[in-house]
Amino acid sequence: MTIAIMQPYIFPYIGYFQLINAVDKFIIYDDVNFINKGWINRNNVLVSSKPHLFTIPLKDASQNKLINEVELSRSEPWQKKFLKTIQQLYQKAPNYHKVFVLIEEIVNLDVQTIYELTFQALKRTCEYMEITTEIVPSSTIYQNTHLKGQDRILDICKQENASHYINPIGGMELYDKAKFEKEGIKLDFIKSVSSPYPQFKNAFVPWLSIIDILMFNDPADIKEHLKAYELI
Repeated sequence: MTIAIMQPYIFPYIGYFQLINAVDKFIIYDDVNFINKGWINRNNVLVSSKPHLFTIPLKDASQNKLINEVELSRSEPWQKKFLKTIQQLYQKAPNYHKVFVLIEEIVNLDVQTIYELTFQALKRTCEYMEITTEIVPSSTIYQNTHLKGQDRILDICKQENASHYINPIGGMELYDKAKFEKEGIKLDFIKSVSSPYPQFKNAFVPWLSIIDILMFNDPADIKEHLKAYELI
């Protein structure tokens, strides 16, 4: 079995979905500390040929809380504003009508925490992209929060009887291939390769939220973008 483990991000870039698509089981790391100014509640969309950061407002977010403890803000009507922004930016995109329905459904879900929102967003976006990988939260299964870093990852791999673990390229300095190999587990790092596509008549802007790729690409093209990576 091949697995991957990642913190939940809201409408992440294509590389996140490439990782999900590359494994048999994807584990959402929801019981680790929240990261301020990370990608858990924000990402980039296209505005006037440049990346523009959107942020989902949270209530009392803190790095002293676990991700699954951080609540969505109820004091700001962010859903309508967010949907209006997406409408204004992408209403002339070729797949706008289908994709907007998906985003609207996700954004209006009756959930309390940023984890619940990201979990549902990932599952529903994967269904739209025809990614069939099983997605599970770490908090309900592994009971190993006493472990940290690489040791916790290895423990999850062992509990899953995984023979292969794939991590984002940013973890190359954190994880030791020799240590994984000693446990009978192959460790690879996934590196996304830029795969340009038309964005109106603008020069291509890479690594935006998956929203951008969905708006401009048909399902067959999306499948090709999901293959645009290498394992290191």
